[in-house]
Amino acid sequence: MRLAVAVLLTRWDRLSFSRLRELTGETDGSLGAHLRRMEDAGYLTVDKEFVQRKPVSWYALAPAGRAALTDHLAALEDLIGRASP
Repeated sequence: MRLAVAVLLTRWDRLSFSRLRELTGETDGSLGAHLRRMEDAGYLTVDKEFVQRKPVSWYALAPAGRAALTDHLAALEDLIGRASP
């Protein structure tokens, strides 16, 4: 799920919690837990605001998150390359 969130956030500058929930199909609790851990690790930034009197949380990929994603994808490519005959 965290990989999916990071990849989604490379396509958009920022996404709201509700949009991330729609795109991933996760429950509020599960998605919230993943986002919190990513935020705590410094991979995401979150901006909270009110839109039409309703709270909205906007998530964006932080530079550390982008670097971690790049490293993770490189490791996956290396692993796949080693598995090929």
